[in-house]
Amino acid sequence: MDFTFTEEQQAAVEAAKAVFSGVAPDGVPSPAMTPGAVADDFDRSLWQTLARSDLLSLVLDPRHGGAGLDPIALCLVLRESARVLARVPLLETSAAALALRRYAPTELCDDVLPRVGRGELVLTVASNGRTGHDGAELAVDATPHGEQGEEGPHGGWTLDGMQTAVPWAQSADLLVIPARTGDGRTVLALVSRLHDGITLADQISTSGERYAEVRLDGVRLTGRDVLTAEGTWEWLYDLLATGTCALALGLGEAVLGMTGEYTSKREQFGHPVATFQAVAVQAADRYIDLRAMEATLWQAAWRLTVQETTTVATRALPAGADVAVAKIWASEGVRRVVQTAQHLHGGFGADIDYPLHRYHAWAKQLELSLGPAAAHEEALGDLLAAHPLG
Repeated sequence: MDFTFTEEQQAAVEAAKAVFSGVAPDGVPSPAMTPGAVADDFDRSLWQTLARSDLLSLVLDPRHGGAGLDPIALCLVLRESARVLARVPLLETSAAALALRRYAPTELCDDVLPRVGRGELVLTVASNGRTGHDGAELAVDATPHGEQGEEGPHGGWTLDGMQTAVPWAQSADLLVIPARTGDGRTVLALVSRLHDGITLADQISTSGERYAEVRLDGVRLTGRDVLTAEGTWEWLYDLLATGTCALALGLGEAVLGMTGEYTSKREQFGHPVATFQAVAVQAADRYIDLRAMEATLWQAAWRLTVQETTTVATRALPAGADVAVAKIWASEGVRRVVQTAQHLHGGFGADIDYPLHRYHAWAKQLELSLGPAAAHEEALGDLLAAHPLG
């Protein structure tokens, strides 16, 4: 087996490293010292740099100005962005664009995707539902109105409900919102944040970023703006989760690197503390966490890339099982990495002039976004029960 990345994927990593090399993790006020959001908007300058470097069009088809790459390439770029805590909606916009490329009709793709690649259109996804515990698709009702055709609604849809903790909602041009129909299907709606019936209420994430509670009151959409293909939301949800695991991995690797550098220079009793057995063992444990996070991440990203092929479709377990395993390791691993880093840094880790406290806040936000490992273990158990191996 060949586990190396393709030349195109490696080129994406190099381009991402070049772009993110100039990003300072402390480029905005500290979330620990700011009563509200650390900034009103994401890093627009970095966003335009990403567009000029063709990283926003990475997953788009060539006919839309893209490179036609896959979730693996996206996760590689996300990993690099998290190393420097890049404040851009790269995960949400790219994941939504990849779902559109995969499931949306040609007319909608031709209208939306070229503008996404040029950095002119920012997308975000409402994936937390009403409370963050129930499925996001259960938080909004989608009611058809007008004539319904065989290829989808020729009339339109009316949306009512509420989604919480929608990232970058105040800055996004389009909100991608899952909704449940009366017959139990899930559709995916593209809604302008300025659309009639949309109300945004500010929320602040643990990392200090500006989130929003999004309320929909009789929001009427044409059939063109609603994706009804079966499996669209489930695939997008898994991609968002896998991308979050990539962010957790990149952040954890950066934090472990900071820890190694600090403990190599910090001396006690005339020796660097990195040479002490207790310190070395803790750092080694966290290195093992990161390697497990990495292995399970690429397994999940690969399954999302090839899950429609005949060979993989014959497997007993669906791609969601691999995503669940990646989430188990990422949610637990990123927490352990930053906690150990804080411990080994001592009081220096709490200094707001040193970036570790900011990485800790971002890690906690990622952990909360992924959810507890026990919940993913339960989901994995349900999948094992439904798809016996043998």
